[in-house]
Amino acid sequence: MPRSDYPFAFPFRVRYAETDAQGIVFYGNYLTYFDVAIYEYFRWLSYTITDHVSETGADFHVVRAVVDFHAPSRFDDDIEVFVRTVAIGRSSLTFELSIFAGDEPLPRVTGEVVWVNADQESHQSTPLPERLLALLMPQQPA
Repeated sequence: MPRSDYPFAFPFRVRYAETDAQGIVFYGNYLTYFDVAIYEYFRWLSYTITDHVSETGADFHVVRAVVDFHAPSRFDDDIEVFVRTVAIGRSSLTFELSIFAGDEPLPRVTGEVVWVNADQESHQSTPLPERLLALLMPQQPA
């Protein structure tokens, strides 16, 4: 997937503490990069997750997370996490993510994260708010 297919990207510089004994990013840290980038994507959309929780009584639960590794990243590498919403369900959102470094044409890491909007008392799925849908729909891939 080329970078141009994504409406949003968030930059990171790999910190020493994020690397393992081999000097590459510890695999679990890619989920942290994904999580931060998704929250920044929502900020870019002008949708605040903390407001979502207080206004709706619901919050997002991660129900699926997939990370595919293609090439390593190392300490001090500049990387960008590209985010787009590829599916919108009644209560779920599916995000596709790719991590690129510099001007490399191929991603080092790709992945998918699925969120379900869940009522915080019953822990049952609940429909996505209309305001959020209105912000996400223009971002849908053609």
